[in-house]
Amino acid sequence: MNWVVHKFGGSSLLDAEAFAHVGQLLLAREETPQAVVVSAMGGTTDALIALADAAARDAESWQADFDALHRRHLDCAAGLAVADDCRQALEQSFDHLHKLLESLGLLGTVPGEFMDLVAGLGETWSARLLAAWFVARERPARYLDAREVIRIEPGDLGPMVQMDESRRLLHQSLQIEAVPRIVMTGFCCRDTSGRIATLGRNGSDFSATILGALLDAAEVHIWTDVEGVLSADPQRVPQAQVSAHLSYREAFELAYFGARVLHPQTMSPVLERGIPVRIRSTRHPDRPGTLIDGTGAAQPPVKGVSSIRDLALVNIEGAGMLGVPGTAERVFSTLNRAGISVTMISQGSSEHSICCVLPRPQAAQAQAELTDTFTREIASGQVQRVSMIDDIEVLAVVGDGMAGTPGIAGRLFRALGRSGINVRAIAQGSSERNISVAVDRVQATRALRAVHSAFYLSDQTLSIGLIGPGQVGRALLGQIRDARKRLLEEARIDLRLRGLANSRQMVLALHELPEAGFSGQIDDSEPALDIGQFAAHVKSEHLPHAVIIDCTASDAVAGHYAAWLAAGIHVITPNKHAGSGDLERYRRLRGLTGAGLARWRYEATVGAGLPIVQTLRDLVDSGDRLRSVEGIFSGTLAWLFNRYESGMSFAGLVREAREAGYTEPDPRDDLSGMDVARKLVILAREAGMELELADVEIESLMPEGAGQGSVEEFLDHLEALDDDMAGRLQRAEQHGCKLRYVGRLDDRGRARVGLQEVPNDHAFAHLALTDNVVAFSSDRYCENPLIVQGPGAGPAVTAAGIFSDLLRIAQSQG
Repeated sequence: MNWVVHKFGGSSLLDAEAFAHVGQLLLAREETPQAVVVSAMGGTTDALIALADAAARDAESWQADFDALHRRHLDCAAGLAVADDCRQALEQSFDHLHKLLESLGLLGTVPGEFMDLVAGLGETWSARLLAAWFVARERPARYLDAREVIRIEPGDLGPMVQMDESRRLLHQSLQIEAVPRIVMTGFCCRDTSGRIATLGRNGSDFSATILGALLDAAEVHIWTDVEGVLSADPQRVPQAQVSAHLSYREAFELAYFGARVLHPQTMSPVLERGIPVRIRSTRHPDRPGTLIDGTGAAQPPVKGVSSIRDLALVNIEGAGMLGVPGTAERVFSTLNRAGISVTMISQGSSEHSICCVLPRPQAAQAQAELTDTFTREIASGQVQRVSMIDDIEVLAVVGDGMAGTPGIAGRLFRALGRSGINVRAIAQGSSERNISVAVDRVQATRALRAVHSAFYLSDQTLSIGLIGPGQVGRALLGQIRDARKRLLEEARIDLRLRGLANSRQMVLALHELPEAGFSGQIDDSEPALDIGQFAAHVKSEHLPHAVIIDCTASDAVAGHYAAWLAAGIHVITPNKHAGSGDLERYRRLRGLTGAGLARWRYEATVGAGLPIVQTLRDLVDSGDRLRSVEGIFSGTLAWLFNRYESGMSFAGLVREAREAGYTEPDPRDDLSGMDVARKLVILAREAGMELELADVEIESLMPEGAGQGSVEEFLDHLEALDDDMAGRLQRAEQHGCKLRYVGRLDDRGRARVGLQEVPNDHAFAHLALTDNVVAFSSDRYCENPLIVQGPGAGPAVTAAGIFSDLLRIAQSQG
């Protein structure tokens, strides 16, 4: 018969509604025959153990706790509308339990066999209730007490199932009453002498796989409150994913290292007979969960990242150990005699040291025992010391596909190194199925997240925070929103917007902001901006890379770049303050970038989306020598003077440019010439010159005193510019020229920006509205300068320059 076995834990059997959900789930399946193994209702086993302990101490509270447990099960029976014989069986069982508990008061202690009897009662109640639910709906089902079927022999490694005897008893029972569905108790059993026993914690899972083996089942389904075996602990790694297909051996390894998966002993009955096991969720029964079988899946090569906590590392080292036979045997014999279990061993090929990772509560004893064993060698200096490091956690990367796959270890240690994790010890078996590392407990969660992201996310996954969602910031958000799906599908570039901030408030998201976040709007109810908290959030431990995009024109924000770069956060910006401001700050930023922790990209500071900075960088990096840079660097001023004609109001044009987003937030930065001067300084420093803003000769277009007051006050008095500009335009036209605002830098570091008359046949005289044009003269481009020309202002093109930098950083992380 093609049996399928299903097991449901206590979290799936909390009350009548949960029982009914399980029943309907099973009825919806077309398989037949069907075997069901159940645990006690959630919390029942612990309650029974506590009752026995309280009754043995003659504590007054046990009667009230007994009554509560009794009512809970009777209420469940009533909610399930089961037949009277089920309720009567429950009442008889509780009456029997009550008498047993009363007798404990006389004994004053709880015998082991008594505790096994009491602890397994919850399973009998659950099995009776579920079987009765089927019968009440005219669906045949038989209650089966596992104590009448499963026989075990206690052993040092746990209970050993007597399969032949258990199979004989099961088949005998099924011949007496053959039904298409059985509901069997989990956890409990008998030993070969007939005494009541249990299979220990997680015993119901063991019961299910035993029953599957006894029935030669097609599959065993373990139903729980999670969707399957996860790639990591979701409470520590938010990006944990369900592993679709594992081999038995992968499941063993993950279980040993604390993953929520079947215990290795639980797997032995199905392993011997090659019966597949599925881990599934009662909350999402339509999802496939995790399949565990003999083959597993080749991809991905790493199936999980797990850990063991509460450990310590004991290390014995000394030059006298080199080449001395029997040293390791003495170490492990000592630990064995002391009853200390070793979790992990690491020994270098030099044999200079042996380190053992073991349970932290036993570490001090292990250190003392080993010190005693090697007393003579320590006294003679052959062994230098036996040391202990407390609070260690062991991380394991597990997967059959790791064997023979180049680069797995490299990826693991690169991820740890990039996150600043100090590895205390390393172990890898020859099977290559597991690489284990010991790390300090305080770094363990960060290590787990870093390693998990290295194997489960694209190398180009970026956690992004944007500061300054003004016109440029909003344009950039729109470009990212429109392109990110294509980038993920075609280039595996995964852009996750996780933080957004203006000058007052911020909004943060654990995974990524919803679609509405790409509008750039921040609700007034959001928390006040804390730039330190913002950066710490963007620098997520569960994502490989972090980027902060500064779309402000704030020197205060630029003042945080050094801290961000030092923390490994990439910085992208059109903000010119860092690149053209204090020279010492600039040197520090370039030094941090050169150290390789993170990149600072600022293409959009000069020419918006034009590759001006990149072009100059390529010239210098390839060994060319710059002779001069000359051009129109301000899209704002280019637009103004391309449009400006006799009879026009220059003030009106400035207001129009600001409304169109062509000017800086404060138009005085453009009209003062400071914006162009900053760009010249950025280019000069890119060429290796240590130029300061004070070194640039600047011609301002503003009347004297216009730099004082607010932006609004300045805009209200713009007409003061009109007469002077009209006169200059008239003189230029009389000379057959046009007015253009030009910047020039020579190879001696002399820099000037100002308004010039250029002949009508000059290249600068015929530009499209917001075009920038830059001419690089160098040793290679001496007779015919290298020209870069195109739109140099506007939210869309500036955002495009920032986006290009973002993609360069993403691509460089592969």
